[in-house]
Amino acid sequence: MAGMRSSPQRPWSTRFTSDQRTCLVAAIILLVVVCVCGALVVSVGGRLGESLASMFRQEEATPSGAWPADSAELMVAVSPGMAPVFQELADQFNRQAQRTPDGQSMQVKPLALTPEKMVEQSLGMPPFQALAPDSSLWLNQLERRWAELQGAGASEAALIPIGDRRVSNPIRYATSPIVIVAWESVARQLGWPDRAVGWQEIQRKATQDPNFKWNHPSTSHASGLLATLAEFYAGAGLTRGLTPAVATNPQTLEYVRAVESTVRFYGEGEEVIIERLAAEGRNFLDAFVAQEQVVIAWNSGARAGLQTVPAQAERLVAIYPAEGTLWADHPLALLELGGPGETAATDNQRRTFQAFAQFLTSTDAQRQLLAAGYRPADLSVSLDEAGSPFADTDAVDWRQPQTTLQIPPAAVVEVVQNVWWYTKRPTNVILVVDTSGSMAGDKLERTQEALRAFVSQIRGERDQVGLVEFGSSIKRFEQLRPQTSQNRAELIEQINGMEADGRTALIDALVEAYKYLQATGDTEAINAIVAMTDGQENQSFYGFPDLEQYMKEEQTVNVVVFTIAFGSDADENLLQNIARAGNGQFRRASETDIEELYKIISTYF
Repeated sequence: MAGMRSSPQRPWSTRFTSDQRTCLVAAIILLVVVCVCGALVVSVGGRLGESLASMFRQEEATPSGAWPADSAELMVAVSPGMAPVFQELADQFNRQAQRTPDGQSMQVKPLALTPEKMVEQSLGMPPFQALAPDSSLWLNQLERRWAELQGAGASEAALIPIGDRRVSNPIRYATSPIVIVAWESVARQLGWPDRAVGWQEIQRKATQDPNFKWNHPSTSHASGLLATLAEFYAGAGLTRGLTPAVATNPQTLEYVRAVESTVRFYGEGEEVIIERLAAEGRNFLDAFVAQEQVVIAWNSGARAGLQTVPAQAERLVAIYPAEGTLWADHPLALLELGGPGETAATDNQRRTFQAFAQFLTSTDAQRQLLAAGYRPADLSVSLDEAGSPFADTDAVDWRQPQTTLQIPPAAVVEVVQNVWWYTKRPTNVILVVDTSGSMAGDKLERTQEALRAFVSQIRGERDQVGLVEFGSSIKRFEQLRPQTSQNRAELIEQINGMEADGRTALIDALVEAYKYLQATGDTEAINAIVAMTDGQENQSFYGFPDLEQYMKEEQTVNVVVFTIAFGSDADENLLQNIARAGNGQFRRASETDIEELYKIISTYF
């Protein structure tokens, strides 16, 4: 519906009775499993914004793979959470000044990259020769997709000859179990340390206490994917042997749906969570899913008075799910390059890989990883020895977890990733978009690309997206609609038709979007606004105090507000205040990274 509406109408509902849900989910899951068997479908401000922008620049500044035939420089893609520790270890290795037989200097250069991007780039012509994701799940996923590109069927992927695989020589240099991280006071409310706590206790607490906030990252991050697998295991009552049939059993799906329905939001990995905790403390989250290492890093930082963690911060505690958990196993593997159009890893780079692998698994490096809060791959390094971060603390327990769940095959993981879209908490998100005159030209084109990318990332048909386009006034108000293929195509067509003109009535657009979400009264969903502007508010009837007052009043539903400052002319102070009032996040974007930023924000839903 274009233009202003006279009064908000409740959008067409996708909420069903229990029996209807079971039938619908069963039909959808049958279709998903059939498709999966045939083809692979993988599809706040301040320091955090700057660090993310730095990451974007680092990735984009790296050219496609091409290097001298005698190069001994090894570029390693590493998960962002591990990147600081990995960089320090690489620096130590480089200072050893080891040389190849022909005199080339062995050097390791880490590149912070999300695991999903590692996989995507590894299927093409990557700028790196080795990769170190946070879980071997990503290596398995890479091999599966690589096998399909080479013409092997999904069932044949495991039979690909070693010489035809995309990765080789994998080693494990550190591990960390996936835990439920909670503030100590919250953990005690849940029953820690007197009794085991699991997913059911989290669900019960979130159901009984509307102020309880917990999350896990989206399944594009290892901790989110591993936690989701653990939920499926718990729902099935198993610790190993998860299959597509078991994962899609209606009883399993209802269990997972019940747990997921209490998630406050999804989102990014541990490194971003820590930044938000440091800035907002208990106001941000009560509990979240992460690697055990996060607990040690936070508590050590608090004791040492490090800048990242406030010195007065409450302790975090690791809760090892009673139903069992999985591990982030931190592999390092060499890419087997050299196919048509790509440069092969040189003999010297292979020598550097072997030397660095030996260095990472050396006793000294393993003890450094232990000091950083990871469990060493070398089992001879004792976790409870003097000086170990596991010693003399009850915040983590080196004897846990008591139950380790089995990593399922890549095909099962893929089924779980796809089924998750039908078990996760649904989303109602309104995109508030500035198309004033200053957005003309490249800015509008980049914004349209970013919006199309965002819409394509919202893949659950229970998820609903609306659109508010504004200039001097609200030009278009598209109410929430489920993201079916037809509705998605129509929304993209509306995005393509945007034109830049007028002044900037940002606050008026936000007030209307906020009122509309409140009028829906949909407490089952994550309700959110993502607002972007490139300029100064100069046209609204309402002011920020009016918007803030709306947000402070007793509300029907919780609405989180993300704000994006596009370019250097945006009013960052206003956008930060809006995000703070809306319990959301403020981010900065340029024409080079706005599409990536919208993709990141989409992971929260």
